[in-house]
This record gives sequence, C-alpha cells and structure tokens, in this order.
Amino acid sequence: MSEHRPDGPLEPDELEGPAFSVDHLHREGLLEPPAGGETVHDGSGRVDLSFAVQARDGGSSQRGARVPPGVSVFDAASWNGIAIDSTCGGHGTCRKCKVRVASAGTPPPVTRHDERTFSADQLAEGWRLACLVRATHDLAVDVPPLTTRPKAATVGVGRQVILRPAVQKRYVELVEPTLSDQRTDLVRLREAIDDLELTVDLEVLRRLPVVLREADFKVTAVVVDEALIDVEPGDTTGVRYALAFDLGTTTVVATLLDLESGTPVAVASRLNRQQPFGGDVITRISATMLDPDALGRLQAAAGRSLSELAAEVCGESGVDPGHVYEVALAGNATMTALALGIAPEPLGVAPFVMGTAAYPELLAADLGLSLHPRARATVFPSLGAYVGGDIVAGMLATGMDRDKRVRLLVDVGTNCEIVLSDGDRIVATAAPAGPAFEGGAIRCGMRADEGAVEVVRLGDAGVELGVIGDVEPRGLCGSGLVDVVAELVRVGLLDATGRFVPDEAAAEIAPALADRLTKVGQERVFVLHRPEPDAPTEESVYLSQRDVRELQFAKAAISTGWTLLLEELGLAEADVQQVLLAGSFGSYLSPAAAIRIGLVPSLPVLRIVSAGNVAGEGAKMVLLSLRERAGAEALLEEVTYVELSDRADFNDRFVEQLAF
Repeated sequence: MSEHRPDGPLEPDELEGPAFSVDHLHREGLLEPPAGGETVHDGSGRVDLSFAVQARDGGSSQRGARVPPGVSVFDAASWNGIAIDSTCGGHGTCRKCKVRVASAGTPPPVTRHDERTFSADQLAEGWRLACLVRATHDLAVDVPPLTTRPKAATVGVGRQVILRPAVQKRYVELVEPTLSDQRTDLVRLREAIDDLELTVDLEVLRRLPVVLREADFKVTAVVVDEALIDVEPGDTTGVRYALAFDLGTTTVVATLLDLESGTPVAVASRLNRQQPFGGDVITRISATMLDPDALGRLQAAAGRSLSELAAEVCGESGVDPGHVYEVALAGNATMTALALGIAPEPLGVAPFVMGTAAYPELLAADLGLSLHPRARATVFPSLGAYVGGDIVAGMLATGMDRDKRVRLLVDVGTNCEIVLSDGDRIVATAAPAGPAFEGGAIRCGMRADEGAVEVVRLGDAGVELGVIGDVEPRGLCGSGLVDVVAELVRVGLLDATGRFVPDEAAAEIAPALADRLTKVGQERVFVLHRPEPDAPTEESVYLSQRDVRELQFAKAAISTGWTLLLEELGLAEADVQQVLLAGSFGSYLSPAAAIRIGLVPSLPVLRIVSAGNVAGEGAKMVLLSLRERAGAEALLEEVTYVELSDRADFNDRFVEQLAF
C-alpha cells in the first residue's frame, strides 16, 4: 500500500479496493463535504461528486462529497453514508452496484463487467457499476433506491416457556431513618428484599439517596438477575420491557417484549447497515484486514441498525426506551464479533478460531443502544466460527435437545448452518453456500423486495410468476431461484447435470416454453418476463446457465453437509422424521422445490417444515425465562461441532451432490 501524501492528490493505483477509511481521509484533509452541498470544483486537485439518491416513494435527496481523484464512486458513497446496493463489498464481482453517471465531459469508460451487466442503450445513458467508476473529474450520480426492508421472517417455530424473566421489579415502602435507626440506605433496601443477594454499582448508589427521599421512601427496585440497576420513585412494577434481536448478515429483526405478560408488543426489521462492506461475512472480515479503521465503522453500522430498530419498536408501541431493561442478541460469530468491536480476522482464515465462545456480562450500551443506561445485554454463545449464536438460539427455540425424533435443522443462507439430532446426540456443521440464496451472484438476482419473483410455475399455459407486492417483476430472489430451477428440472428443460437441453429437444419436451430459451451474448438463458413483447433479453428477467451453476454449488455444499452429519450418527436419509427450514429464506422456500433439487433429503413433503425466524424466537425465550437461558448455555456442552473443511473426502462428496 502506498503512503498517503497530504500535500497532493493520490494516484488512482494508490486507491485500489476499500483500503482507505473516511476517518483517515478526513484526517489527511483529502476528504471533505462541499460547503452547502454544492459541487463546484475548486482547483485543489479534489473531485466533487453530487449524489441524487432515489427513494422508494419516488422522491430523491441530494448529497455532495469531495474526494481525491481515483476514488471509486462506490467507496465515495460509502464513506459519506450513501448506501449503494452490493453483495461483494465493492470488488466488482456481484454486479449489483448499478448507478447512472452524468458528466459534462468524457463519460466513464465501459468495462467488460459493465458490458455484461447493461444493454447498449443503458451504457449510452450512463449506467455503470459504481465500484468500477473512478472519480477523475466532477460527476453527478443517480443512485437507485436501496431495499432497506427486505421481506423477512419476523416470527418462527418456538415453545411455550414458564414466565420467569431475569428482570424483576420489587415495590417496597421503607422505614425512614431516625437517630435511633441509622442503617444506610442500601442496607435498608437490601433488608427489605432479603431473598436476593443484591449487587449494586456506583451509578445506582449516586441515585439512591435522592430518589428515596423524593419518593418518601416508597420506591421500586429494578433488578436484573441479582444486580440492582435502578431505583424508581413510586410503584412501577407493571412497567418492564425487553428487546430481542436477531442480528443477521443481511437482515436485522427486533422484537419488543412486555415482561409482565410475556407477549410481543412490536416487531420490526431492516437491512443490516453493514451492507456496503459486502453481502457475506467473508467480505466483511476482508474489509477489516484491508483497512484498520473498518472494524470501528462496521461496529458503528451494527449499532445503528440495532438502535434504529429499537427506536422504531418503542415508538410504535409508545414505550419509553428507559423502561427497556434487558436485551438479547442472537447472531453468527462474525456478526456478534463485529457488533462488539472484536477483531474478526481469525474467523476468516484457517484454523478458524473464535476469540471466545461465550461473552461476559454486557450492557446494552456496549451494543450502541440508548435504552435504560444500565440495561443488561445477553449475547448468545457460539459453537464454532461458522455455527454461531443464532443457531444456538434456533436449537433452543425448536427444542433440538428435548425431542426424541430424528430431526434436521437447516438455516439456509450465505453460510448455511446444519444441525442433526437423533434424540440422544446432536451434531452441527456449517456449509459455505455462497450468496445465491440472497440474490447475490445471480444475473437478475435481487433481495426479497417489491418486484422480486418469489414463486415460479411452468406448464402448458406458459410461465406463472408470484411477485412480491404484485407489481411488474424486477428480478429474482432466492425462493424464486430455487422454484424456477426445480420447475425446469421437472419439465425437463434442465438435465440432471444442470445444463439447458438443446433447442431441438426443448421444442419436443415443452413446446409452450421452448421459445423462452435464448442467449445473452454467448450464454444460454431462460426468460421469465419481458417488460415489453419486443424488449431485448438483456432488459428482461431471466435465468442464466451461470445462475444454475451458482445454485448447484450452493445446494451441493448444503447437501454434502447434512449427508456427512447423517453418516456421523449412522443414519440414512429415510431415518429423518422432520426437517426444519430456518431463517427468512427458509420461510418462503417451497419444500417440494427444495426436495426436487436435492437441497434437503428426499422425504415426504409433510416432513419438511418452514420454521421461520427461530433465532429471534430463541432470543425472546431467554428474556422470558431464566431456565431457558441456562438451557442455551448448556447446549455448548451437548452439541458436537463437525468441521467440514478438514475432511479429506469433502471435495469428492461435494461433486457427488452437484447433480439434480
């Protein structure tokens, strides 16, 4: 990496990749927003960018930035808090960061990635991939709207629990001190609550004398476990809340719980604000390795995601955030480490070691949350570098350690976690599925947002599509990808190897569909939807041969994982009595399609259950019951983690699972 030179602009080759943080550039005087948002070049060697950010409702906002020549438009936007869609973190591989660049001078050069992404007309209009456009002169950039709230599962399969939360409130009326009774305020309170060994910190001691006297010694003690976190005037025993978070790589879900009744009062979800750093944990880990300041920025982004959701659910329900006394966080090992500011690099390189499996007692403020100032935070422990706290929460919610049936839990995502129980033993592993299920690396892929095709049916009448929002199709999300491939296999247009059949064979096999097989460049594709009858294929929603390969690799990794776990316990596919498909993707995945492509064992379809957001359900359970919290901790001792990467036969088994 070249050294920064504060006395002059950097050369373009000194700015390759996301290696320079906004903080460093600010310190060096190389990055500053233009005064008043204007974009007037001042001859200082810097470049002014004007971003027109489109909103989902059709509106737009203007944002300006001033950067050194050679910075990519994607990085310039990310440094200034402007989110541009991406799953690769700006490395030019996902082709999601589409923007329209307007310039009075020479338009940005067209790269081979641009040519593969846009039609000739779109290129002429200035459409480019933001990560490949270098800011060498002043530019105006139109940024398409970003999906901030993809379709996500907010509830899932769970169990009833005995309501016994860690958060307790005790109303007491204390005897006031006298000259003959000079017990301290703390002793007076402890003796009134003599069934608990109360611990107390300095902040509570500072409040205690004032609150007692202002409230005439009639107060409510707020206790989490046995820690006295506050003393409130009067009787507030009926007001106590907690927040459960599922911190996913793509989506974050928050549920506000009323601890008096044990019921949810509000739930919300949003896109993880770490999205500009990449769509999977590996690209985010890589960002911290390339830029020493990236860890702080990723931690701040996670904190913003959590705090925005906390404010939303509290606002929706009319709950004072100061009455939220505890939070629970379920996330994979990398997301948890980033949220806590723990260096994740060892998770990304062999031998894949975690800093810790379990976490010390934390405050909600440690996660960037503005709730009660001494609210506690419970973070789920991890089984391994790639079987994290979200899976521990999922196992807790689904009772994997309590059911005597042979059950398989599969959380399908970029990193797929798999758990198998035979009623006595539990084994778990992780399979590198890649971003296909999130719409990443798919030519027309997108997240599960309005306009995404999520259901596909093929027949004699042609193609029937189910589209989120019942609008014109804009792309293909993960469930739609699995559906269309499964349907093409069923009707015979895809052979067992995953290759489209020749045109002559297609005309015989499925005459109503054969004309949808065509080419984009040299690649064969199957067209799902054309915006106009004569629209170019490049502007249509289609499935490419490469997309099929991406899905094959993903499903082969997953099926290899559960196949090896079955062998670990000496079981066959037919022995599995229930398959639980977890996570947002699993909630909307067709069980029949999953069986047809080999994503799950070949079983009667009624044995395949969409489990939903079991990580969020587990997070709720530990807030409602101390017993369940102990159960989550016990799972660390009960589950055996199986590492696939050191299996000598993994590659051979993977190849065996590629066929449909």
